[in-house]
Amino acid sequence: MAATSSGGVQSVERAFDVLEIMASAGDAIGLSQLAATTGLPLPTIHRLTRTLVNLGYVRQFPSRQYGLGPKLIRLGESAARMIGAWSRPYLAELVKATGETSNMAMLDGTMAVYVAQVPSEHSMRMFTEVGRRVYPHCTGVGKALLSQLSDDEVRRIVARTGMPAQTANTITEPDGLIADLDLIRRRGYSVDDGEQEIGVRCFAVPVPNAPAPTAVSVSGPAARVTVESADRIVPLLKRVAKELSAQYEENPARP
Repeated sequence: MAATSSGGVQSVERAFDVLEIMASAGDAIGLSQLAATTGLPLPTIHRLTRTLVNLGYVRQFPSRQYGLGPKLIRLGESAARMIGAWSRPYLAELVKATGETSNMAMLDGTMAVYVAQVPSEHSMRMFTEVGRRVYPHCTGVGKALLSQLSDDEVRRIVARTGMPAQTANTITEPDGLIADLDLIRRRGYSVDDGEQEIGVRCFAVPVPNAPAPTAVSVSGPAARVTVESADRIVPLLKRVAKELSAQYEENPARP
């Protein structure tokens, strides 16, 4: 097995490249497209794909195209449980300090996925369950995730997903989103002001040094999570994000 310059195993890196491309495709993909995207020879792609099919991590469709296999579901569920258990104490700090629901989300291909949550004790709160996938252009965590990417990467993502309006407040044009992301990068946090759901406001910040774009948020009814409350909530979010970042630096094996 050939080693890469970073000390990794080349065949393993290539296999995961194939899985990442399949995940981003969101649908069945052919060997020639995989070869073109990875830059690898078609015979190499064929061997990698066949091995992954045999292991159950990839499945072949009758069309002779390929997609992610069912064996990945167990790995994903296990990873989600580990991330939730590890990050929940940090989210609980935010809930204790703000009284509102706190979430952690990661970028999964072109969508934001909630990987951990500690709910508010209020009867009226935001009901976002762990595992839910949302468009990144209209959520606080989603925009905090996109702010960690280049503008070109952001445009490629929204070109694939579209920018459907969830409410009258949703940003639906790429240029408007890019302008908002520039503001987010400069001030260090994002705001969802009824863009995903009318009457809900969310503040979110990126988590630096995470292995994939990650963000934490506080959200709740706009009557309680006011625009002015950013002065109180955002510093708390940034502190927790810094603590989470330190954990990644101390233990890069964190999920």
